[in-house]
Amino acid sequence: MSWNLDADRPIFIQIIEHLQNDIVSGVFKPGEKLPSVRDLASYASVNPNTMQRALSELERTGLVHSERTSGRFITEDINMIGELKTSLATAQIQEFIQKMEKLGLSKEEILNLVQKYTRE
Repeated sequence: MSWNLDADRPIFIQIIEHLQNDIVSGVFKPGEKLPSVRDLASYASVNPNTMQRALSELERTGLVHSERTSGRFITEDINMIGELKTSLATAQIQEFIQKMEKLGLSKEEILNLVQKYTRE
């Protein structure tokens, strides 16, 4: 489980993004118990306090919830996970289109390139 965290952006934000990706991609299933803060911090090679901060933010959004003495669990709300997946995909698409437009490509050229590479 490689985390590849980057020093140019806040680590806790990158942890949140990594965990969100793991949730929407099915690495962590709805209702599944997350590893402990210490275990996750060890996997990511970060301070447990940083991991705690990221997990607290995920709890605030409802994607993760705590059960006293049992640990943290992924939400069972499949609609919430689906909406997050769509939101993350939309952000990636928007970033891609902006980069392609900076290269001087029109939307039509971008679509043609995408279609060409999805057929291969």
